[in-house]
Amino acid sequence: MIIKRDFHSPESVDTVWDFFGDIPQVAACLPGAELTDEVGEGRYKGTVAIRLGPIKLDFDGEAEIKERNAADKTIEVDATGADRKGRGQAALQLNASLTPSSRGTTVDIAIDLQLSGAAAQYGRGMISDVTSVLLDDFATNMQNRLQAAQSGLDPNQVASVKPAGGLSIGLRAMRMALVRVFRRFFLPYRHLTR
Repeated sequence: MIIKRDFHSPESVDTVWDFFGDIPQVAACLPGAELTDEVGEGRYKGTVAIRLGPIKLDFDGEAEIKERNAADKTIEVDATGADRKGRGQAALQLNASLTPSSRGTTVDIAIDLQLSGAAAQYGRGMISDVTSVLLDDFATNMQNRLQAAQSGLDPNQVASVKPAGGLSIGLRAMRMALVRVFRRFFLPYRHLTR
């Protein structure tokens, strides 16, 4: 499943690119994600924990930076993981590109996410919405860390968005689904009410 998202940062492209060069700092922005070891050049081991309703998924996995192009400001990351209790597996390919904008920097992200097992039972729409919620939190956490660094503070001491899980992630994803349904079924007919 392909999930595309973009967000903006008021910081310059070079500042955001430098931030993306610190992989542990980037991983710390994603709720539930933690890097545990660097196992080689551009390769990391880590965990991702996500609670979706009654199911809590704890993935152990690896991520590898496949390509990092400073001239184009693009990065490609492959990651795989397996649930600790054997309830599923995940594979992800992430492509991010940074471009200057009138507001600073636009970060475009495309994720190809493949799930099996318990996580896959939620369906494409719900998985897409949950991923969007996590990417929104990522963007907020990234901006908080960038602002802290610009102010001379330790980014690791900056409060992050509360990790999305359980009721919080479910409600936010449900809201996104309702908006999508509204747009799909009601907006095409709005001309009939005039």
